[in-house]
Amino acid sequence: MRNAIKLTTAVLAAGALTFGLSACGSSGSDSASDTSGPLVVAASPTPHAEILNYVKENLAKKAGLDLEVKEFTDYVTPNTATEDGSVGANYFQNQPYLDDFNKKRGTHIVPVVTVHLEPLGLYSHKVKSAAALKSGATIAVPNDSVNEARALKLLDANGIITLKDGVGNEATPSDIAKNPKNLTFKELEAAQTPRSLDDVDAAVVNGNYAIEADLKPATDALVLESAKNNPYGNFLAVKDGNEDDPRVKKLAKLLTSAEVKKFIDDKYAGSVLASF
Repeated sequence: MRNAIKLTTAVLAAGALTFGLSACGSSGSDSASDTSGPLVVAASPTPHAEILNYVKENLAKKAGLDLEVKEFTDYVTPNTATEDGSVGANYFQNQPYLDDFNKKRGTHIVPVVTVHLEPLGLYSHKVKSAAALKSGATIAVPNDSVNEARALKLLDANGIITLKDGVGNEATPSDIAKNPKNLTFKELEAAQTPRSLDDVDAAVVNGNYAIEADLKPATDALVLESAKNNPYGNFLAVKDGNEDDPRVKKLAKLLTSAEVKKFIDDKYAGSVLASF
């Protein structure tokens, strides 16, 4: 199964690269500079692209917005494509992730409007509660710095581990002060964490990947992030300087409309929470 996970990761990465290259063609490069053309938005399939497609099919035409949705399965290409102008905007990330990405990659992506929160959760195919985790259990966590820190903070908030005082958004397992169950941590690409559930004792999974894996965060998670004062809301983002693009302004207004809030509430039943 471990080899299968590695193979799946390679296939996904190759697919993302191929798709990213196709998105960077000459026709796509006009999406950010030609405001008379369609607004091309890069998005994770679930729930971001689903929300965008709802807007496209039900609200965009009346608002005079020509919207095109491009789906990506990774957390890198949407930002690099926005930076190079292959797409006009993206919708998939939160502020701590973007801050870290801009710092490490030298990109200039900025948020426009926050739309929703996908609560991060701890899931298991082997135990029915966090308390039932055995000594020495293995927990899969996302391997990117922001989501790994977020995962560890979730475990800390629920008394499973204790992090050192003052740990920020770059926490790693080395920042654990107390680990009463001697848990070990398996770092995986975020998209692979739900696929690891048969190989590990539990996994911390991002909300969008949980939904794609038919997990129901509101009911299946052993522990789940609270929405109160949560800094991880997902937003529409553009390259710095494109915030005043009239197409972007139209989309931002539609994404925070009463119609979209109802769509999110009805479709995701608490697994995705509107942030407006």
